[in-house]
Amino acid sequence: MQIIKSKSLFEKAKNYIPGGVNSPVRAFRAVGGDPIFIKKADGAFIYDEDDNAYIELINSWGPMILGHNHPMIREAVIKALENGTSFGAPTAREVEIAELITQMVPSVEKVRMVNSGTEATMSAIRLARGFTGRDKFIKMEGHYHGHGDSFLISAGSGAITMGNPDSPGVTKGTAKDTLLAPYNDLEAVEKLIDANKGEIAALILEPVPGNMGLVLPKEGYLEGLRKICDREGMVLIFDEVMTGFRLAKGGAQELFGVTPDMTTLGKIIGGGMPVGAYGGKKEIMEFVSPAGPVYQAGTLSGNPIAMAAGLTILHYLDDHPEVYGTLNKIGEKIAGGIKSSVEKLGLNFTINHLGSMYSIFFTDKEVFDFASAKHSDTVLFGKYFQAMLKRGIYLAPSQFESLFLSTALNDELIGKIIQANEESLKEILK
Repeated sequence: MQIIKSKSLFEKAKNYIPGGVNSPVRAFRAVGGDPIFIKKADGAFIYDEDDNAYIELINSWGPMILGHNHPMIREAVIKALENGTSFGAPTAREVEIAELITQMVPSVEKVRMVNSGTEATMSAIRLARGFTGRDKFIKMEGHYHGHGDSFLISAGSGAITMGNPDSPGVTKGTAKDTLLAPYNDLEAVEKLIDANKGEIAALILEPVPGNMGLVLPKEGYLEGLRKICDREGMVLIFDEVMTGFRLAKGGAQELFGVTPDMTTLGKIIGGGMPVGAYGGKKEIMEFVSPAGPVYQAGTLSGNPIAMAAGLTILHYLDDHPEVYGTLNKIGEKIAGGIKSSVEKLGLNFTINHLGSMYSIFFTDKEVFDFASAKHSDTVLFGKYFQAMLKRGIYLAPSQFESLFLSTALNDELIGKIIQANEESLKEILK
């Protein structure tokens, strides 16, 4: 496998783009080597600029649930293009997709379309503050809600410690209103509430986090958060940018039977186009301008091309619920095969898996929060990534990212993935 054009493009890109990439993880710094520049994708494969083919297990970080370049979505986009690319005015598709989302997602009675997951989470927090008249909110360690200032916060060792900025450019004034708790720890949330009684507008979390690798909620955890928020008059926000329409038609909230007050969406909702959304209870969403006083706007919100792609994939998933059974079986085969290889080699690594998402952690400890995820051997993961890439399997270039599977993976490809995994593990552990 020769990688020549990608190296040349990366060197050129560094002259014009910060770090040579338009999103940090793409730079491969966590796994070593230079990034692969992609020319095209189809089904379960992506192809780089040197025409090397890779079986791909990221699927554009989640959206391509049916595989890349699906004919149905491609045709919908082409047809929409015939009428123009942007109007900056309402369209019928916006109404149709909003209606469909309210039918599919348990918590959503009204919804506002935006252009990214980051925009959705920023808007949701602003709305929760406007609705409650409170300033502070709780987020979980290791949960990624986009790059809004309020979310780029780390905290001290104490459960009630105020946050400190985690990135230059985030002010201490912004950080002081963000409270941090470990995931899967209800007691820590209670301590934050006791220390900030009547001041917390919302609690936001990924119900199934995928940005510290895949981590699952403990039994009763999500239900416990629901009870706490009800008791304290706080808005419970599920960030389902990743899990929405992936783990079930109605996302993680349907799967676990816990309904938040608000939900943020992205990824699959756009069918591969840049789309996000936030929605929730009618009485909360009625606070959004022009119905209410909380301002949020966007020139390209509800873009007709993006709406065409999103509407097509959502209609398909709504009409074909059997897709989730297929995805679950694919996930079980791959995660099961990897676990079998790990056990056969006498290793004690951790594999977390749910539906069409999974992560392998290079640690012998259970991974249930950000602290336990950080026990993973990231150097070993980098070697594993490169060994898999050499065998034509493209993984997320970070230990702390979930993998996302698609229905384009057949038994033959699954077999190749499992074989490559075993060979790669043997290679890196020599």
